[in-house]
Amino acid sequence: MKRMLIAALSAGLLAAGLTAWPSSAAPATDPGPSATATSLAPTPPMGWNSWNAVGCGVDEKLIKDTADAFVANGMKAAGYEYVNIDDCWSLKERDAQGRLVADPGKFPSGMKALADYVHDRGLKLGIYGDAGTATCAGHPGSLGHEKTDARTFADWGIDYLKYDNCNNQGLPALDRYRAMGEAIAASGRPIVYSICEWGANQPWEWGTSVGGQLWRTTGDITDDWDSVKTIIRKNLTLAEHAGPGHWNDPDMLQVGNGGMTDHEYRTHFALWAMMAAPIIAGTDLSQASDATMDLLLNTELIGVNQDRLGKQAAVVEESGGRYVLAKPLADGSVAVALYNENDYAATVSTTAAEAGLPKASSYALRDLMGHQDLRSGGTLKAAVPARGVAVYTVRPARAGDTSTPARSFGVETPLLYDGAPASLVTPGKAAAVTTELADLAATPLTDAKDDLRVPSGWRAEAAGPAKARTVTERRPLTTAWRVTPPDGLAPGTYEITATVRYRLSGRTVTDTAVTKVTVADAVPGGDSYLSDTGWVKSTNGWGPMEHDMTNGDLGAGDGTPLRIGGTEYAKGLGTHAWSEVVYYTAGRCSKVSAQVGVDDSQDNVAPQRGTVTFEVWKDREKISDTGKLSWQDPAEAVEVDVSGAQFVSLVATTADDGNGNDHGDWADLKVSCA
Repeated sequence: MKRMLIAALSAGLLAAGLTAWPSSAAPATDPGPSATATSLAPTPPMGWNSWNAVGCGVDEKLIKDTADAFVANGMKAAGYEYVNIDDCWSLKERDAQGRLVADPGKFPSGMKALADYVHDRGLKLGIYGDAGTATCAGHPGSLGHEKTDARTFADWGIDYLKYDNCNNQGLPALDRYRAMGEAIAASGRPIVYSICEWGANQPWEWGTSVGGQLWRTTGDITDDWDSVKTIIRKNLTLAEHAGPGHWNDPDMLQVGNGGMTDHEYRTHFALWAMMAAPIIAGTDLSQASDATMDLLLNTELIGVNQDRLGKQAAVVEESGGRYVLAKPLADGSVAVALYNENDYAATVSTTAAEAGLPKASSYALRDLMGHQDLRSGGTLKAAVPARGVAVYTVRPARAGDTSTPARSFGVETPLLYDGAPASLVTPGKAAAVTTELADLAATPLTDAKDDLRVPSGWRAEAAGPAKARTVTERRPLTTAWRVTPPDGLAPGTYEITATVRYRLSGRTVTDTAVTKVTVADAVPGGDSYLSDTGWVKSTNGWGPMEHDMTNGDLGAGDGTPLRIGGTEYAKGLGTHAWSEVVYYTAGRCSKVSAQVGVDDSQDNVAPQRGTVTFEVWKDREKISDTGKLSWQDPAEAVEVDVSGAQFVSLVATTADDGNGNDHGDWADLKVSCA
């Protein structure tokens, strides 16, 4: 975990007598997990961690209460095992023998007694350390003290070590993490070793060689959809590196912490399950809502995550932010996720064959979010809400399986192209909207009729049939609608709701689908600063994207003036990689220009200064790429031709070395439009 609000400690804090470590590269071929590693983590670890819930407010009572809650609320029975203490548990100084000391004010009984308390409840205790001179919050790190600290953890009865990467003095990650891995092995205690290196040096390539059972693949997660979406994108590319005893870790869960909707949390949890990621809850269980607990205790999704085959879901196909993921399971079935990362509803579909199922006359589906059994003729299809996912286990049907057909009902709104960043409508002009009810099995739906509800003052007119006597697998009810927003409508996002009613097996069923359309704030004519224009959407790696100031991590308006290479800029955007901001240029703009670079604020956080790559995209085509720029580089001038673009996207990437302190500035950001 990297706390970007806490400046890295200087090299002067380096432990006495510590000498420079030789540089070393990852092994040419990672030997893979050992038998010990596989036995320690045969499936992704499940548990809880204190940081996302309370930050530095961890104490003995919280850990005991959480262990008790595991037993009382069903989490232990569902498979949650580790109760993990994060940063700020120790005193700021070691004892006379050089050992770490638990803060007696926070942990009056001591760590050994606390471990015994947790173990008595059939659970395990985890702790936090750091592969640097100090932790991210400024407590003693383990760099140069690995043997002593591993021995201390073993003596206390610790079962899990999360080992962070702050204040690392620029020393090779492979050496630092190997030193602790060897120390854990020498301690004689089986301790799960979680490498929290933020993906900065591709730990999935060498993590098992240093004794790790899991490794962070990305920077820190924050409690917002942009963070979760960005992490999903990265972690999905690493499926081949996961398996029993060696797991990709896209960071702890934010489920229940309040920054996202329950709907977004469901997607978050479901995709962690599909990606065979560690399921480490991070909310205060004493305050958790019923919705949060229902999600954390979804044993069907947990079953997919904990499947003994240990496969991470692979991307079967992706188009325009619509993903099909498939995860083979030990019983021969396949878990299939239909994921829509977009900010508008979209239909996502595949077939059983494409998902890796053998040929069959029909297939049994288990809806893991809706908890119902369904049947399909082979099509796997769902109208997935914005930022949503549908998850099924799929296998060839057998005698006695349900005959209830899988169905899909959705509403599609106008896009300038597949995967456009927003579904746009123009005030006073009719837009084409489509609803579709599809039957995916042999049992027909009857007496179907659909309707469309739009905001007050809008008009919606059916431009085709809005009802059907029979809906079959091959004959869906598809209705075209003309939707007209009123003249003078303000820029913003508006909701459209579709409903359909039909008869199925003697009962009446009503389905609802909701989507959003955008009235965009178009870029004005002439030359202007883009920071003065509203964007269509933005994604930021940490904290909010800032207008005319640096990214400050805490909240909107908490940055400082943009400054690159000693030059201060009054206008521009302050971002934190991975970030993206999209503007609607409507084919009227000719040029975008900026001075880009890593903000000078990173001069004060050695040795973790940032590196960023700046890209400009014209619709779905990348047209400019600066390559890696570091905190040492002066501002680089960017000027690109965006003629004809409907949307212009400005992207700041992590330069493939983690996102620690990647504060990227788009300074003096201008656009020229007709």
